[in-house]
Amino acid sequence: MSGDKLSASGATYSHAQDGYFEKRQLKRSAGFWGLWGIGVGAVVSGDFSGWNFGLDAAGWGGLLVASIIIVVMYFGMLFSIGEMSAAMPHTGGAYSFSRAAMGPWGGFVTGLAETIEYVFTTGVIVLFSAGYANAITAELIGLDLSDTMWVWWIFLYAVFIALNSVGAEISFRFAIVVSIISIGVLVLFAVLAFANGAVDVGNLLDIAPEDGNSDFLPFGWEGVLYALPFAMWFFLGIEELPLAAEEAHDPQKDIPRAGIGGLVTLVATGGLVLFLNPAVTGSEAIRDSDEPLLDGFRAFLSADLAALLSAFALIGLLASLQGIMFAYGRNMFSLSRAGYYPKFLSLTGSRQTPWVALVAGAVIGLVALFVVDLVGDAAGDIVLNIAVWGAVLAYFLQMVAFLLLRRKFPNAVRPYVSPVGRTGAIVAAVIAAVTFVGVLLNPDYRPAVVAIVVIYVVMLAIFAVWGRHRLVLSPEEEYAVTGGLHGYDPASEGLGGTIEDEILKGRTE
Repeated sequence: MSGDKLSASGATYSHAQDGYFEKRQLKRSAGFWGLWGIGVGAVVSGDFSGWNFGLDAAGWGGLLVASIIIVVMYFGMLFSIGEMSAAMPHTGGAYSFSRAAMGPWGGFVTGLAETIEYVFTTGVIVLFSAGYANAITAELIGLDLSDTMWVWWIFLYAVFIALNSVGAEISFRFAIVVSIISIGVLVLFAVLAFANGAVDVGNLLDIAPEDGNSDFLPFGWEGVLYALPFAMWFFLGIEELPLAAEEAHDPQKDIPRAGIGGLVTLVATGGLVLFLNPAVTGSEAIRDSDEPLLDGFRAFLSADLAALLSAFALIGLLASLQGIMFAYGRNMFSLSRAGYYPKFLSLTGSRQTPWVALVAGAVIGLVALFVVDLVGDAAGDIVLNIAVWGAVLAYFLQMVAFLLLRRKFPNAVRPYVSPVGRTGAIVAAVIAAVTFVGVLLNPDYRPAVVAIVVIYVVMLAIFAVWGRHRLVLSPEEEYAVTGGLHGYDPASEGLGGTIEDEILKGRTE
C-alpha cells in the first residue's frame, strides 16, 4: 500500500492499512424514534437522581432559575448542533465539528472533553443505579450490599456492555421501550401524588435561608451559579445524537428533529419532577438524597409498594446507563478510528459495535468510582461535577466551532439550518462558560477538577509528541482536510480507497 503521507494543520496523516476500515464498520439501524429513544433514554435518569443536589446548592427557587437558564442554553446548542450534524453526518460528533473548525488540536481537545463527559456520566448513573437497586432489594428481599456496593457497579457495567455489544438495532429498540416506561413511571408518580393528596406547594420553599436571603433564594444568587451543573442533569446527554450519524437511516433529517423532540420531552419530564417531587417530600428532605423519587413514593405509599414501584423507576436509570454508554463507545470509536486514541479501540467485530471502546470506558469509569468512593458521601456529586465539567467545555467549543464553520465553510452543504443562527450559538456558549466557571469556583469540587486538569495536560502532551503524527483519514478528517469536499457522507462515499489516495497525493488538499 502506498506510503504517501500528508501534513496538514500540524498533524501527519498516513495511509490506512488494508482492511482498516472494514474492521471498523457500524450498521445503520435507527430511524427517528430510535434516535429519540437513545437521546431521551440517555438523559431521563436525571429525573430520578442527581438533579436534587441543586436544592442543596441553591434551594428550590435557585434551582428553578438555574433550570430556566440551562433550558435556554440547550435549545440554542441543539439547534446549532443540528445544523452541524446534518452537514457532517459521521460518527465524530463534537470532535468532528471542532476538527473542521479549529484543526486537529481543536478536535482533540473537544473530543477528549466529550470522552470525560460521557465516561464520568456513565459512572454517575452506575453509582445512582446501584443505590436504587440496593434500596429496592434490601426492602423487598432483604439483600443489602451497602458495604460492598462495588458488586453492583461491576454487575451493571457488565450487563450493559453486553447489551451495547450485541448489536445497534437491539440497543435502539431497548432505548425506545425503556424511555417510554421511564416517562410512564414519572406520570404515574404525578397521578398518585395528586390522588393521595400528597402535593403541598408550601414544601417547595422549606429550606431555611441564610442570613439576608429569602425563602425563594435561600443561598442567594451565588447558589444559582452553583446549581447550574445540577440543572444540567435534567438534559445532559441529549446532545449525543450526532454520534449515531453512521447508524441512522437518514441522519441529515432525523438527528436535528430527534434532538429537538427529545429536548421538548425532557423539559416536560424535568418540569414535572422539579415541581412535584419536592412538593411531596419537601426540598429539605431530598436535598442530598441518592434516590429522591423513591423518597417521593415512600411519602404516600407503604414501604413495600414504594419499593415495588421504584423498581420500575430504576428502569429510568438503566435507560440512561445504556444511552450514555452508547455515547462514550461511539465517541471513543471515532477518535480511535482517526488515530487520536490507540487504534485498537475502534475495532467493531462481527456485530459492528465498538465493543473494545465500551470495555475501555467501563474500566476507566470503575477505577474512577473506586477512587471517589474513598471520599465518602460526596462521591455522587463529585463525579457528577466532573461529568458536567467535561460537558460544558465540549458545549462551549462546539458553539465556537459553529460560529467558525459559518465563516470558514460558507458553501458547505447544510440540509438543516439553525433557526436561531449565530445568536443562539453565542448565548449557549456564554451560559456554558458561566457554568464552567461555577464548577471551578465551588471549593467542594476543586480537587476533582484539578485531577481532571492534570489528566488533560498529560493527554495533550501525549498527543503533541506522539498522537498527532499517526492520524488516519477517517470521514471526519477527510471532511476537514478537503474543506468539506469529501467525507460528507460515509454511506455514499465509502471509507479510504480512491479518495484517500487522492488526498494523500495532494490532489485535493
